[in-house]
Amino acid sequence: MKNRTIKSITAALALAIVPSSALAGPGDLLPRPKHVETGKGVLPIGSKVTITDPTSTPALRRAIAEAGYKEEKGGLPVTVVTAPVEGASDYTLAGYPDEAYRLEVSPEGIRITAPESMGVVRAAQTLSQLALDAPEGIATVTVTDWPAFKLRGFLHDVGRSFISIDELKKEIDLLSAFKINTFHWHLTENQAWRFEVKSFPQLTSAEYMTRYPGMYYTQEECRELERYAAERGVTIIPEIDMPGHSAVFDRAMGFSMLSQEGKDALRTILVEVAEAFPLAPYIHIGGDEKNFDDSFIIDMAEYTAGLGRKVIIWNTYNRPSKLVDPAVIPVDMVTNWATSGRLVKGIPNVDMRYNYINHFDVFADVVGIYKSTIFGSQTGNEDIAGTITAIWNDTKVPTQDDIINQNNFYASVLASAERAWAGGGESYIEEGGTTLPVSGPEYDEFADWERRFLFHKDHSLKDEPIPYVRQTDVKWNVGYQMSNGGDPSVVGAFELYRDSISIPTEVEWNGVVYGSTPAAGAGIYLRHIWHPIVKGLFEEVNDSVTVHAWTNIYSPVEQDAGALIEFYTFSRSGNEHTAEAGQWDRRGSRIWLNGTEIAPPVWEQPDMDVPQDHATIGLTNENLSARPAEKIHLRKGWNRVFMRLPHNGSNGAGRDKWQFTFVVTDPDGRHALDGIVYDPDASLDSPAPDMK
Repeated sequence: MKNRTIKSITAALALAIVPSSALAGPGDLLPRPKHVETGKGVLPIGSKVTITDPTSTPALRRAIAEAGYKEEKGGLPVTVVTAPVEGASDYTLAGYPDEAYRLEVSPEGIRITAPESMGVVRAAQTLSQLALDAPEGIATVTVTDWPAFKLRGFLHDVGRSFISIDELKKEIDLLSAFKINTFHWHLTENQAWRFEVKSFPQLTSAEYMTRYPGMYYTQEECRELERYAAERGVTIIPEIDMPGHSAVFDRAMGFSMLSQEGKDALRTILVEVAEAFPLAPYIHIGGDEKNFDDSFIIDMAEYTAGLGRKVIIWNTYNRPSKLVDPAVIPVDMVTNWATSGRLVKGIPNVDMRYNYINHFDVFADVVGIYKSTIFGSQTGNEDIAGTITAIWNDTKVPTQDDIINQNNFYASVLASAERAWAGGGESYIEEGGTTLPVSGPEYDEFADWERRFLFHKDHSLKDEPIPYVRQTDVKWNVGYQMSNGGDPSVVGAFELYRDSISIPTEVEWNGVVYGSTPAAGAGIYLRHIWHPIVKGLFEEVNDSVTVHAWTNIYSPVEQDAGALIEFYTFSRSGNEHTAEAGQWDRRGSRIWLNGTEIAPPVWEQPDMDVPQDHATIGLTNENLSARPAEKIHLRKGWNRVFMRLPHNGSNGAGRDKWQFTFVVTDPDGRHALDGIVYDPDASLDSPAPDMK
């Protein structure tokens, strides 16, 4: 209780210290800083400044110039002082320096205090955010800040997909602005080997690749990207997965990694990796999902260490899976995946277990990410390094923009990154689930993150494909599970009141009384993909049942609008089977607006198997993020949205996900529609709500 009280007070202070009436910059910082104090006045845009920086940090000069200030002798002072930041805390993680900083901005100049140059980088990134939407100048402010967890990152699997160097640079540039400091670059897979090996050019030959043949990264491109990232405070962790996920190696080389020839080749490859990534403190050598003797990973780890690099492997490793014992396996860090990947004491752990966003929806899973602690801890320590958000595009999507869009990349990564920087969280996702509370501290904290994220969506991220829109004002009533006898077309319980003036919160049907529960958010899991470990709205889920969900939407005018609608999120990893033509999903889900049914989209590939590793077949317009918003029409006054949601296992789909998504947007689906109110308890003849 003591920790919860302290955490709630800290969160409340963080929200209260920057009132909504403050200038845009201080109130919209993301991630949320530890301490912010605002003053009066601004440092006018266009001012001449003189920079004194004993750390010679390029990021500072770049931030000053991009903010509109002119470096000139005799200008206002921009001064860097290398000294500890009072009140800040830190812990040891090899390769990751102290990031604490204090940034003081006033009409008289800028002062940055930081113990190391990395703190200057973080201060510069805060300065850049403060300059957004600040036409007169940066507001007078003092920001004192440091991370709760030292490692905050994202992962791209480019073996199964391919992302251009220009796109990776852009992502590093954008994400580093929010203090993301790690890019885990998964360079090899069964489908393709993307890292140039000069000793074995056949590895990147098009004839051996089954996805995006002939596309790979030269060693010079790797060095260039690493330099680019380092200037922005981002560490690249290259991964050469061994001995699993290596079918392309077998095809190109003619032998297995586990053979003596294979191990000799891997030693040569590791030398070239070390040379291509001269700044990388760590090299990841995989170790997952293939049966092998421990001596293999021990040999490869010792050889990598002999190159002067620290070693990371997956935990769990091998098949059947084992937990790493650092007394036996000489590695320096483990990246935890899968439910079985438990925390290993005595070695830094990176929590990725429930951040595989290739399985996630646009809305509910962002809530789950944001609410959750990291490995059950509110701050990092020598055993808990931090977290990485991962995209594994086992299933093909049309373009690299679809990888970003369909995986809701920016919202998911930045929700995770704020939790890692700010710390806290009420509970681990295994206890807290993905459901947004309808009120209370967790709701308030998420709503504040959402507000700040959407500010940046419209500013620094305005050119990026981001399907996320405001959802914290969306409210529902969801009926309890009603037996349908295995017939998804059964009409009963709350649906009997679908077109009534009002819908009761408790009804009797076939002699059984069914209640309902309030819910919040644009996306609601009734059953999460990882149920019962990760819970949705229902603790227990039955088959041959139907649930009803409804809300009333007040529109001040009659208007055309858009709606984001979904009843099944197709994972970008794993075999899937699409809905039949004329159906929203394979369960028979249906939705009505003002008594008129909303027809499902015209599917590009109805009733079709979509295998995860196929070279050409993949997802098209199945996910709401891959198609235009549905066109709807709202009448002036109250409008009723009602859904029928049957459940009977996966019913032929790839996964047993039971969910729904609905939010009203502008016609192009880019933003939630302003000026409307969601109230499931209102009647269709209720008076207009107070819009103040």
